[in-house]
Amino acid sequence: MSVPAEAVGQPKKAAAAAWIGSALEYYDFFIYGSAAALIFPKVFFDESDPATATLLSLATFGVAYAARPVGALFLGHFGDRTGRKKIMVFTLLLMGLSTFLIGCLPTRAQVGSLAPVLLVLCRILQGVSAAGEQAGANSMTLEHAPSHRRGFFTSFTLSGTQGGQLIATLVFIPIAALPENQLLSWGWRIPFWASVVVAAVGYVIRRRLEETPAFEKQAATEGVVKLPLAVLLREHWADVLRVIGGALVASVSTIFTVWALAYATSDSVGMSRSSMLWVGALANVVALAAIPLWASLSDRIGRRPVFLIGAAGSAITMFLYLWAISTGNYPLTLLLGIVTFGVVYSAANGVWPSFYGEMFSTRVRLSGMAIGTQIGFAVAGFAVTFAAQIAGPDGTDWSSVALFTAALCVPPVIAALSARETHKIQTEHLGEHTAHQASQPETVSA
Repeated sequence: MSVPAEAVGQPKKAAAAAWIGSALEYYDFFIYGSAAALIFPKVFFDESDPATATLLSLATFGVAYAARPVGALFLGHFGDRTGRKKIMVFTLLLMGLSTFLIGCLPTRAQVGSLAPVLLVLCRILQGVSAAGEQAGANSMTLEHAPSHRRGFFTSFTLSGTQGGQLIATLVFIPIAALPENQLLSWGWRIPFWASVVVAAVGYVIRRRLEETPAFEKQAATEGVVKLPLAVLLREHWADVLRVIGGALVASVSTIFTVWALAYATSDSVGMSRSSMLWVGALANVVALAAIPLWASLSDRIGRRPVFLIGAAGSAITMFLYLWAISTGNYPLTLLLGIVTFGVVYSAANGVWPSFYGEMFSTRVRLSGMAIGTQIGFAVAGFAVTFAAQIAGPDGTDWSSVALFTAALCVPPVIAALSARETHKIQTEHLGEHTAHQASQPETVSA
């Protein structure tokens, strides 16, 4: 039986739309991380105490992660009730608006303590948006993809986040090179204002997406679940716990992106802002190639072994990367930064969209991925704040931060070892290990 050309092209279209949308969304999210490490301690907090100012600034980075589990409950519910497309459009518009508003905020010198309060409120909105972004995009690509290539197609969502981080880093390189007075007065605002363009382009792209066949079939036959959370916790509670544990591997990303940047550019090490931003940029370039390669390998040998390579390997390579920074040797730092973030971490990062998504049925997939990942990501977000405290009052105890990062890689390893291997299961049969019939009364027609 021949397959319509339009149907054949849908997986590529969904993957491309998810890549572009995620890149645009996470451009907004990651420029905050660079600003929190380099700019905000001087703009929004008390400059008379630099160590405390940096700690508080990094804490605002983690605030968004605290808001994400709450956003996941809300957005996951409506994503499984109304569809993937509507959530993806909503999250992008919310992210664009909140990021633009950050660029408009008054500084501490202008309004005093009100400035950091407003910053935190905008950051919370960013967190709510991000809560539904990846789960929606991952569900969209997984449910459009051929069963034997789900790993490859879903990896484009994470390639998109790396692309967004790369764009954010490249934008900040010339901004960080501005004279100090221009950087702190108006220069830092430009990347945030650019989110208007980001939101407009992303809106056009995502409005053209089609809903997934799996969700439409579910809605047309059995109906959507009235209370996805209830079904999720009854039938998939163990998988939710696995996703929470697995999502802690994101601590590698936040510590690499934010804490290591602040440490390397501190007075104790003395590397320049621009040179360290290039480490992140080049590592992301490598990740853009590595992520789909690791994901394709998972389509052949399974999700678990590839994820384990990324989680266990990151615990080792992050120690080497932070050691390299402590030596002040820039070429060594650049090399190990690329290996750590661009190659090794990409194994876990590239495979988790399919690995987590395949644990759940269509009825609760978006809720399961959103809630599980966002609870884990909340810990990962505050890992930056914990790292700043663990590093001591002078911020130089990098080895303790490396051990802390390694400890956070242990739960992902346990989660992967205890999970089922799902790469050979047909999409329509995913999540069938649970008692499907028990939830039939809880469905309603679309």
